Amino acid sequence: MSDILAAITGVSGWLPPDLLTNAHLEKLVDTTDEWIRERTGIYQRHILRGEGRGTSEMGKEAVLSLLHKTGTAAEEVDMLICATVTPDMVFPSTANIICDKVGIKNIPSFDVTAACSGFLYALEIGSKMISSGVYKKIVVVGADKMSSIIDYTDRATCIIFGDGAGAVLLEPSADDCGVRDSILRSDGAGAQFLNMKAGGSNYPATIETVTSRQHFVYQEGKMVFKFAIKNMAEISLELMKRNGLAGDDIQWFIPHQANKRIIDSVAQMAGIPMEKVMVNIQHYGNTTAATLPLCLWDWETKLHKGDKLILATFGGGFTWAATYIKWAYEDPQNSIEKR
Repeated sequence: MSDILAAITGVSGWLPPDLLTNAHLEKLVDTTDEWIRERTGIYQRHILRGEGRGTSEMGKEAVLSLLHKTGTAAEEVDMLICATVTPDMVFPSTANIICDKVGIKNIPSFDVTAACSGFLYALEIGSKMISSGVYKKIVVVGADKMSSIIDYTDRATCIIFGDGAGAVLLEPSADDCGVRDSILRSDGAGAQFLNMKAGGSNYPATIETVTSRQHFVYQEGKMVFKFAIKNMAEISLELMKRNGLAGDDIQWFIPHQANKRIIDSVAQMAGIPMEKVMVNIQHYGNTTAATLPLCLWDWETKLHKGDKLILATFGGGFTWAATYIKWAYEDPQNSIEKR
């Protein structure tokens, strides 16, 4: 087994300027600002508007910012992985398109589709590629334009999701900091509870699938809520136990930003006090594969070299994952302004 660790050496994000507030949603569906805040903790979401602007547009902005912050030239990047469930097209991959938009050429680039768990799946793949000794600089992107697959007449889903992108740079670690351990899990039996029925090879697009609104996210909220809490808490505890960690040893817990009540429950079950939990769902909603890198971006100024981080997520599939990271750097001087 290789002794090379992969360290996150930079993080950046990008959010579309247009906002969809709870007040806007009150005009679209039978809901209220108070109900949305109480049930989800969300106040607003960022929405990417404009014809011909897909997930790659957000990924491009996040990657360009990341390269600038870290002083990395496009030709130095050895691989780019994009976690997304809303690709620009079925093919080519959104990672290919991002590379073209930022001037990265002649490297392996591909998408990872694991819904909300996609970023941690992609991070684990990238870290193992660094550990192989073959690759020196890998960009991992988490990006989703959820507004493109949301039915804004469905109160159960339209209040939850937003658009956004985050990106990290992975490089070989010079010490014991970096991605220390990960656990990735899935259970395909959960597909019935959270899916988009049409648009794939099983149900290709037809007039009937469009008119019956089968190209939007479908979710059985109660079942997803139950499984998310249970699996995120269990996998976080399992990861901590096998690395000899307790809640007091963790500086930051970074959970997937799906629902504030889920976040609160998982943190409590994992024995981590809320003052150590990153929460930005109120500003962004659930941006799917982008939630975890956006948290790291928002909290970058509060992270210190050697901090122990546990990241946990749960998504459609079902998929779920947890990753243990020792943070590798202090906040860079060229940290960009965030909101």
